[in-house]
Amino acid sequence: MAAAAGGHGGWKLEQKHGKSRVRVSRVWRRREGGRDFIVEWNVSVSLLSDCIPSYVDSDNSSIVATDTMKNTVYAKAKECSEVISVENFAILLGRHFTSLYPQVTTAIIKVVEKPWERVVIDGQPHDHGFKLGSERHTTEVTVMKGGDLLVTSGIEGLALLKTTKSGFEGYIKDQFTLLPETRERILATEVSASWRYSFECLSRIPVKPLYFTERHLDVKKVLMETFFGPPKEGVYSPSVQNTLYLMANAVLHRFPDIECIQLKMPNLHFLPVNMSSKDNPTMVKFDHDVYTPTDEPHGTIEATLSRAQCKL
Repeated sequence: MAAAAGGHGGWKLEQKHGKSRVRVSRVWRRREGGRDFIVEWNVSVSLLSDCIPSYVDSDNSSIVATDTMKNTVYAKAKECSEVISVENFAILLGRHFTSLYPQVTTAIIKVVEKPWERVVIDGQPHDHGFKLGSERHTTEVTVMKGGDLLVTSGIEGLALLKTTKSGFEGYIKDQFTLLPETRERILATEVSASWRYSFECLSRIPVKPLYFTERHLDVKKVLMETFFGPPKEGVYSPSVQNTLYLMANAVLHRFPDIECIQLKMPNLHFLPVNMSSKDNPTMVKFDHDVYTPTDEPHGTIEATLSRAQCKL
């Protein structure tokens, strides 16, 4: 998406500009029942605006400086007197840019949240101690001047592994196929998920302050429950493809406010080790209990599941 206009000489010019990788951290002191709370965000701002003269006529009078965008991120973080979700912060920024500047038609705000988690010491949550987690909370929000918007949230780096209840059989075999069929293997992946909400205008955004944060945690919980199955018996995975579909399907069934979800699930291989030599072909057989972990090369499996009425 980019602002377009007819240029000199009959050319068509599409353009946008912004500020990327604005790192900001916000601390709310003595919140959550007397505890401190902290977030760390990496923010990118992109504006579509009517500033064609800056390109074709050397006239910068309609440009919002990217340094101003950076400073706006800091100022708006300061204005948040209460803990806020990444989605609501992105919406706040988008509304600011599209309402303050007449020439700005659309603001696209991307935020990646670093996963600082509260430390537990001797079974007690620490008031001001945090440790760095793994998976990251992401969002991309598009706000248009008329109030229309798109909200997409996601998870990056959700590493999941189960030691059994996974196999792969019945695939195409040709002269290059060396992979043996199996009903017993390790299944490991690093899930990247993104889902789009059904809210199409600012007036439909839920007023609950941490609505998006709670929904993010709920989606992660459903993805993990579907991947692993019940704690004792688990659930069998005949392929990463089938497991991916079941995970996406579970999210759409559970949350009617989500229109579509995309999952990327690389198959991170754990290869059974069997040591042998020319003279001793059965020197050591580990019998599926010693593996070589490898992520290069790895299988790439991804898909998007949408409701019938969703327009991608």
